[in-house]
Parts: sequence; structure tokens; C-alpha cells
Amino acid sequence: MMEPVEDDLQGGGAMPRIRLTRQRAVILGVFVVLTVAFLYLGLPRLAGIDETLQRVREGDPWWLLVCALFELASFGGYIWLFRAVFVHGSDRIGWRASYQITMAGLAATRIFAAAGAGGAALTVWALRRSGMRTRTVASRMVAQYVLLYSFYMLSMVIVGVGMFVGVFRGSSDFAITMAPAIFGLIVLALGASCALIPEQIDRHLAAWAHGSGRFAQFLAHLAKVPAAIGDGVREALRLVREREWGISGAGLWWLFDILTLWAAFHAFGEPPAFAVIVMAYFIGMLANLLPLPGGIGGVDGGMIGALIAFNVDSSLAVVSVLTYRAFAFWLPTVPGIIAYLQLRKTVDRWRDEGALDTAELAALDAGELPLVGGALEPQPSAPTPQRTEPHE
Repeated sequence: MMEPVEDDLQGGGAMPRIRLTRQRAVILGVFVVLTVAFLYLGLPRLAGIDETLQRVREGDPWWLLVCALFELASFGGYIWLFRAVFVHGSDRIGWRASYQITMAGLAATRIFAAAGAGGAALTVWALRRSGMRTRTVASRMVAQYVLLYSFYMLSMVIVGVGMFVGVFRGSSDFAITMAPAIFGLIVLALGASCALIPEQIDRHLAAWAHGSGRFAQFLAHLAKVPAAIGDGVREALRLVREREWGISGAGLWWLFDILTLWAAFHAFGEPPAFAVIVMAYFIGMLANLLPLPGGIGGVDGGMIGALIAFNVDSSLAVVSVLTYRAFAFWLPTVPGIIAYLQLRKTVDRWRDEGALDTAELAALDAGELPLVGGALEPQPSAPTPQRTEPHE
């Protein structure tokens, strides 16, 4: 429904845009309205809840307030992780700009899901305008995702195996415990193996392909993807080895988001075992890979289905998940839009202060301008020639 328009990353002047025609906007709007209507009206009736909205209004207001606080704490963890991965050594991106980039990215992720592609595009644009070269942005984006999803997969392994062997309360059903755990192990192994990709492989292949045919040049260009992945995995491992405390923001992001769902259960009844909530949460989150606006429908249905598979009362599962999703989806949207408007002003200020033009960004990508922590290293000005007077 939406066609991404190539943004000027090399020049860095344009914000990533989405060409959204009137017809596509209408289709998108109708889809979102129908999906939300089904989730909040149709699905509860199918689950046997005749007065869902009334039940939502009857939720314990103190626990609903706890939901909001937990979700805000989750955003704080994400900002902390962002600074640990992208900002170390740079003084251009302060806490204010970090908040603007992360919150605007979260809002874009909610609106344009597909595994967070919308938020990633906005983050890339902002970081490029801060003066960070494309290769650095790419490798650190990978490092951030590696840290985030390592916590994700490791949690599924620990909780899945723990429930299967009886350490955690829940279920011993192989399909909803060990199967997700095995999936998590496979993803972790594949991710770790990417660290074996040779460094600078794309530049070595580019040198090899110089003067060769188009196929060789195509392979050299294609090698930029595994090169960025390998660099990102190694960067993530470096942050772990150096015990960078900010990477714990990845765990806090997931933990407080899960606690939001846990608090939503408390608002309407007795929650299931915490391990059940954790596993159902992560199983449902796999639906974020689907190109649905904000994951609406996929995530909700996945979480509800997983909870029911763990023998959680269907009516309690539906109302708790929908309440959680209301906080998780809508809470960052309004401040995220405001943060985006503030970010545009910040980017304009960076442009006025640093005046990074197209030629400089191109030189930056070519490695001709040095960086410190992702920011341009100030260059010493050339000494002024001393004028010498002739001796008489």
C-alpha cells in the first residue's frame, strides 16, 4: 500500500518519505479501522465477552496507572541502549536529541511496522545528518538489533526450557515451550556465526572486482550487507566485553514492556504465572515481522492465542492483551510525533552548525574525514603563513 521513496542519504538533505496517495490513504485508514473494530468489538464477542468495553472501564485504575509507568520505563531503557550503541564518544547527540530520535523512531515503528523498518529509516536519516558515516550507521544499527534480539531469544530459551523441565510454573507442552526455545537457540547461533564474516570483506571484494565485469562488481556491492552485519555483531560483542552498562537498556526495554502486560492482567483479574506471560508475549511479538500497521492484529492475536494455549481464561486474556496493546501502541505515538517535529529542528540546527554538505558526507563515507565516536573530528586549522620582511 505504501511505496518507499529513495531518500537522499548521501546528501542527507531529505527526510525519508512515503508516497501515500489518496486512494492508498483511504485503504490504509479503512484497514486500520476495521482491524481495530474487530479486535475491540468482534474478537471479544467471539471469546464470549459481551461487555468488553464496559470491562475495560471497570479495570483497576491503580493497576492501569502502573501499566503506563511500566511502559514509560520501557522507553527509558530503549533510550539508554541507543546512547550506549550510537553515542559513545560523540558530543553532538546529547540526551535531548537521543530522546527525539528514539521516540520518533518508536512512533514510526508503531505506524509502519514490518519488523521496525519505519523506525530504522528515520533513525538512519537522523544519524546521517548528525555527521555519522553510512558504514558506521549500518554497523551500529545491526549492533543495536543484535543486543535487543539476543535478550529476546535468550529469554525464550531460558523460559521455554525452564517450563518444559518444571523449573517454572506453566506448561510442559513441547510445542509452546521447547519449540520456541529451539527457535531461539538457532537464531542465537546464526547471529553469533556472523562474527566470523571477515572484516572489510566488501572492500577486499571491491578491489578484486575493480576493472572486472558487471557480475564481479555486483558481488562486491552485494558484500556490503554481510560486511555491515559482521561489523555490527562484532560491535555488539565489544560492548559486552567492555561491560558497557547501557546495553542493559535492551533487557529493560523487554522487561518493562512485559511488566505492562503483567499489570494489565492485575487490572482485570488474577494473572497467570509470570513465565507464561513472558513466553506468550514473545510468541506474539513474532507477528511484528508481518507488514501490518503497528503489528495491529498479528501481535494481539498471537499473544491471545498463546495465552489460551497455556490454559489462560480466554476472556481475561483478550481484555488484558488489548489493554496492554492500547498502552504499548498509543502511548509512544503522540509524544513520538512531537519528538519528530522537534527532531527536524534539531537536524536543521546541526546543518547550520556543522554545514555538512553533500561533498563532505560523500568524503565521510569514503573514509577521507576522520570520526570520533560517530561525530566529525575537528580538524586543526592550517597555520597562517608568517610574513617575513626582507632584511636591509
